[in-house]
Formats: sequence, C-alpha cells, structure tokens
Amino acid sequence: MKGNDQVLDLLNSLLADELTAVSQYMVHAGMCANWGYAKLHATIEKRAVEEMKHAEKLLDRILFLEGVPIVSELNKMHIGERVEVQLESDCTSEQGAIRAYNDAIRLTGDLGDHGSRVLLQAILTDEERHLDWLEAQLDQINQIGSQNYLQAQLG
Repeated sequence: MKGNDQVLDLLNSLLADELTAVSQYMVHAGMCANWGYAKLHATIEKRAVEEMKHAEKLLDRILFLEGVPIVSELNKMHIGERVEVQLESDCTSEQGAIRAYNDAIRLTGDLGDHGSRVLLQAILTDEERHLDWLEAQLDQINQIGSQNYLQAQLG
C-alpha cells in the first residue's frame, strides 16, 4: 500500500529520533554500569530496548507504506557526564518525543492514515511512561540528594 509522502517523511523523522534515543540510552546505561550503578544500568538498558522496539515498528510501517526507511541519519545526542545530567538530558529528549508524537498523531489523523495514527498513539503512551519515570528520578534526587540517590542505585 503506497503511503502519503508527508506521512513517510514524518515516520522517517520519528525513526531517526528513536534510533538516536537508543544510542543515547545505551551510552548512558554503559556509563552507569562502569560507575557501578547496576540498578540504574539495568533500567536504562531496558529503556534502550524499548526504544529499539519503537524503531522497529516505525521501520515496519514505513516498509508497509512502500517507503524507504532511513537509518543512517541520527540526531544530536546529549550525553551526560554525571547521572543527574543524563537524567535531565533524557527527560528533555522524552519531552521532545512526546511533542513530536502528538504532532504526528494529529497529522496522520488529518491525512486519514489511521493505521499509522494508532501505531503512534501506542508509542506515545510508552514515551509518556518513560518521561514519568525520569521525572520521578529527578524528584528523588531533589528530595534525598544526589549521593543518597546514587547509593540506592549500587549493585
């Protein structure tokens, strides 16, 4: 089924966002593992896998719509040198993703591509859950302090 060019461009843009998120999360997970924050490492690594699944779903949809997935273009990553900066960077990325998915849902609905809209709504729900977790971590850091938070993340 040939898809709308505007939708295909949008899906490729979201694919770039997701592939960038995978890379950023993997780097942050690796850094946390290197620092000995095993619990944080496991959670962030799981998040990277979820983002990869989003990328896979977008890629499949692009192919279904007879488009060409563009996987060679990533966005700028924001790698934090400390856990708190990583969480803030990831929070900003998730906020951007939520805006992008809301815009994409509106556009696909307006263009009558309800299959893509349903897919994007499901991914949006995951992104909102990701943001909620990140905000909770930053709230914990504010409430108990960075050192206490990081101690709780040890192996």
